[in-house]
Amino acid sequence: MLTAPLRLVRHPLAPWSGPGLSVAASCIVHAGGAGECRFEVAGDIGALVVPERAQPARADGLWRHTCFEVFLARRGAPAYLELNFAPSGRWAAYAFGDYRAHAPPPTLAAPTIRAAATAATLSLTAVVGPGTWPDPTGGEVEVGLAAVLEATDGALGYFALLHPAERPDFHDRRGFVLTLDHAVTAS
Repeated sequence: MLTAPLRLVRHPLAPWSGPGLSVAASCIVHAGGAGECRFEVAGDIGALVVPERAQPARADGLWRHTCFEVFLARRGAPAYLELNFAPSGRWAAYAFGDYRAHAPPPTLAAPTIRAAATAATLSLTAVVGPGTWPDPTGGEVEVGLAAVLEATDGALGYFALLHPAERPDFHDRRGFVLTLDHAVTAS
């Protein structure tokens, strides 16, 4: 079962010169840790910089341009995982032992990323393999869903389920407001 699409909101204090956009995301985690997230942006996509398709590869710094992000943590545990997916097919994965405290990078297979853009929509679906996400049968998984959208003038818009701080900070665990458990998983 896929979660219903959830609205991501733009951080109200970060400068944004881009168009008015509607951003939504949904996700599912399968028993064993495989997962899938879908993001959809509706509005004037021509006013955004959408990275062109490239050879899928792991890459750092994706957040400097249009990309979609997923943060995963087991409820009550300080450690969390950050996954970044770009429309280009590039991706990144980072592990943290606590708030912004880098841990050894996770070893995982390359995700499958499908992206499509029209004048009015940008969509991205990312599928990650087993063992990537915390298995929700072992307890609740807290999820933060986010997007960084780049306007054609270079301004970045920061969109998330919740912005708990005055500055955009997707790592703030108070923003991991989606909870997945066995009720929203598929086998």
